[in-house]
Amino acid sequence: MSVNANKTYKVLARKYRPRTFEDMIGQEAMVTTLRNAFEVSRVAHAFMLTGVRGIGKTTTARLLARALNYESDSVEGPSVNLTTSGKHCDLIMNSSHMDVLEIDAASRTGVENMRELLDGVRYAPASARYKVYIIDEVHMLSTGAFNALLKTLEEPPDHAKFIFATTEIRKVPITVLSRCQRFDLRRVASEEIKTHLSGICKKEKANIADEGLSLISRAAEGSVRDSLSLLDQAIVQADMEGSMVSAENIRVMLGLANKARTIELFELAALGSIKAALILIRKLYDDGADAIIMMKDLLDVCHEVSRAKVLGAEALSDMTSDQAGLLQEISKKLTVGQLTRIWQILIKSYDEVRLAPLPIAAAEMVLLKLSTAGLLPPPELATKIIKEMSTQSTAKGKIDQSLASGNSVNAGHPNHHSATERVLNTGAVKEISTLKNTMLALNTLEEIVEALPDSDIILKSDIKRYVKPIKVKQGMILYQPSEGAPQDLSGSIVTALKNLTGDLWVVSPEMDGGGSTLKDLEKLSQIAQDEKDKSHPIFMHSLIKEAKLIKIYNSKDEPVRNNVIKGNFGEQE
Repeated sequence: MSVNANKTYKVLARKYRPRTFEDMIGQEAMVTTLRNAFEVSRVAHAFMLTGVRGIGKTTTARLLARALNYESDSVEGPSVNLTTSGKHCDLIMNSSHMDVLEIDAASRTGVENMRELLDGVRYAPASARYKVYIIDEVHMLSTGAFNALLKTLEEPPDHAKFIFATTEIRKVPITVLSRCQRFDLRRVASEEIKTHLSGICKKEKANIADEGLSLISRAAEGSVRDSLSLLDQAIVQADMEGSMVSAENIRVMLGLANKARTIELFELAALGSIKAALILIRKLYDDGADAIIMMKDLLDVCHEVSRAKVLGAEALSDMTSDQAGLLQEISKKLTVGQLTRIWQILIKSYDEVRLAPLPIAAAEMVLLKLSTAGLLPPPELATKIIKEMSTQSTAKGKIDQSLASGNSVNAGHPNHHSATERVLNTGAVKEISTLKNTMLALNTLEEIVEALPDSDIILKSDIKRYVKPIKVKQGMILYQPSEGAPQDLSGSIVTALKNLTGDLWVVSPEMDGGGSTLKDLEKLSQIAQDEKDKSHPIFMHSLIKEAKLIKIYNSKDEPVRNNVIKGNFGEQE
């Protein structure tokens, strides 16, 4: 039999429960307020402690009961300095003091239970300074029980104190809240939890990887008790020889996918690579990742990418450099509108996956939705396209109406009919007809500029000057606008290409990643050509060796000759 077989094991959450206010982590604001109140003797008769599970509401209530009833050889009044254990401290912390009553409102909800409790309020405490009533989950009391409590809560006896704890503060009547001093206990930051867990690991002689502690602290979602329960589970992952518990062990224990793989999954789905996304999620599932947790992780990644898009690198300061780099790269490929749309799809699909009979199948369908959405134009561009389509439809309707009325008028007038034929036979109409009926292959910016009609000369110039191409293919242009670009440049390009090809193009400006403009490329090409021309034999001739090259004309060019007089100076015809 083991030496420790007869010892009752105490879980970490109980073993390391704070015994003083200084031991509380993440609740500095509340501790400071209580300390000041006790120092100036302005202690309320009722307290309301609210917050999520496992952040110290019940512990705070017991510490308050200790502080109110603190007595030692040197201190006789209420005190928040609980470093030295007082006469009543151990009994209060073990929930066995007769003057400190802990009541679970979940099991005693009725008005009769409340009346029975309040009947004892008028009696003085047996041994302590105050009779303290700690009511946990107070929001579960019935309406009648709350009403029975109100009068006593408003004017309690001098020897009675009430401490309420709840996770559902909105369910507590406002008439009760107004009679209490309220403290909102906040979620504890992941870094604070990690530091706390690291200290406990040293005391327990547990060897857990630093990344593993990070995973536990994030999975706890701000709850210290949850983190300690997970740490209890993680410690036994090591064998009896005391080997290190790796991050992979923790990940398997929690049913988590590798963070880098989750980021990769998000990128594949968001950018429309559905085949690769489905293969990856199935592999993660086969490796032990839970489908519901993967959906939650994708929501987290979407949130992190959105913060990186808006706030930059400072939003990712608590991550590893590798993960932060991956998220920043993704943020450059997606617009804020696209990220908002992805978030809406994920948040609505989360419950579908959670309630589905086969969660992994539902998760794969969510990826299909994301990939389909990834191929659509950004919402901000889609709005502009719809507006332009509406404008074009209105214009087309007016033209059709005019042509219809013109046909009815011209039916009996041959002269008018011949005039219409002359208009339809003009070069402009033939040009439009030719462009509309020809399938243009426009896969480069040069081809697009070349295909645009001369009537769009300003737009052609703007494209050459301000468009830094990122990706150009049939039906889509992704570009980075250079400084000074017109605000309506994207809309003008969409309209021109719609008129040219008959199709709606996706034209999306991005923050960075663009190449050189056509204007810059032309300048570079001209510089290279000039250097080449300088090596021509004519240029190297001694007569013009010191001359400056201004311009070289091709044979088809007609140079502009200023200050040249043309005339017959006696030359022979």
